[in-house]
Amino acid sequence: MAKILIIDDDPTSRWVLKAILEEEGHNVSEAEDGEQGLALFNATPADLVITDIFMPEKEGVQTIRELLRDHPETRIIAVTDGGSKGMYEPLNWIQLLGVKHTFAKPYDRKQMISAVNELLTE
Repeated sequence: MAKILIIDDDPTSRWVLKAILEEEGHNVSEAEDGEQGLALFNATPADLVITDIFMPEKEGVQTIRELLRDHPETRIIAVTDGGSKGMYEPLNWIQLLGVKHTFAKPYDRKQMISAVNELLTE
């Protein structure tokens, strides 16, 4: 059982992903934005972080940069619904930051579980 942190401003997205991951036996914590997510991670580090890219307060790109700067071993999955303009381009270049898996919402449950399992076994 791994500890996973979900950072997403959409409560429905967090709820669905949390249910999927808990069904797989993981311990899941949640944050509404990057500020809360970083504070929670610093207080109790997670084995894996799943973060949205477009959020208020502190967006996912900035959150990812700070996580990897302070905790370079952090395993991260980035997700997005494309923001207000439906743009999914960030999923392509966010991998340059060291994010191995990215997903556009709605993502396939099996693919997400597979990515989580892969990262947790690295």
